[in-house]
Amino acid sequence: MKKREFLKTSAVLLTGAVLGGFATSCKPKEKLTKEDKKTKEEKAKIGEKAAEKVVFTLPALTYAADALQPAIDKMTMEIHHGKHHQGYVNNLNKALETNPLLALPTVEAICKAVGKEDKDVAVRNNAGGHFNHSLYWKIMAPKASITQTAPTGVLLAAINATFGSVEALKTKLIDAAATRFGSGWAWLSVDAQKKLFISSTANQDNPLMSKIVAEAGTPILGIDVWEHAYYLNYQNKRKDYLTAFFDILNWAQVNANYEAAIK
Repeated sequence: MKKREFLKTSAVLLTGAVLGGFATSCKPKEKLTKEDKKTKEEKAKIGEKAAEKVVFTLPALTYAADALQPAIDKMTMEIHHGKHHQGYVNNLNKALETNPLLALPTVEAICKAVGKEDKDVAVRNNAGGHFNHSLYWKIMAPKASITQTAPTGVLLAAINATFGSVEALKTKLIDAAATRFGSGWAWLSVDAQKKLFISSTANQDNPLMSKIVAEAGTPILGIDVWEHAYYLNYQNKRKDYLTAFFDILNWAQVNANYEAAIK
């Protein structure tokens, strides 16, 4: 190649390289709105927490599906535990995959942290469903195996001080459950001052959800009044189910829940 042609070719290549570099460096930067930045930050946090995430599982029953009869029939227990509760667990794990609450270690922590925001709705419903049912299965037991048919000790003293008597407590709890419109739960809980209170919540909300409920606290006893909890056996007779519930209430577990809550 002649010297003149070499110099000409080199000049063209050099100009292209300079212009290419200039074009790249002058490419307008991506403009992000505050909302976009927040979304990116949340996604980054989710990515960081993904390796730490807890996968929730369905707790096994400590008694056979037919062990609570006649208060709760076998088919209701099989459907309620194996279908409904399993569904809450599956959907909670799925909902957490895209939620900043992903790496919270317990369902209790998730319930306390969840809010009313749209992004939290699926987590709220399914974390509530998982926590509520896990408590519900534990406070019931086959009638023949129940050794403590009434509250004792510090719980009994607290019930008498707050409600006057165990019978008065039962009446108030049944009333809260019977008058809950539609689906929901009735609760006996301990508030921040370690005092007992009765409340009811809609759907799968519970007193742990301090950002949502009117009365916040730690539930020690919960009664499910969704129709799937009783309809096969009692149809529309919710009060009959509520009365029978106390026949299989394991007060030893409720006592233990209370003592843990006031520590």
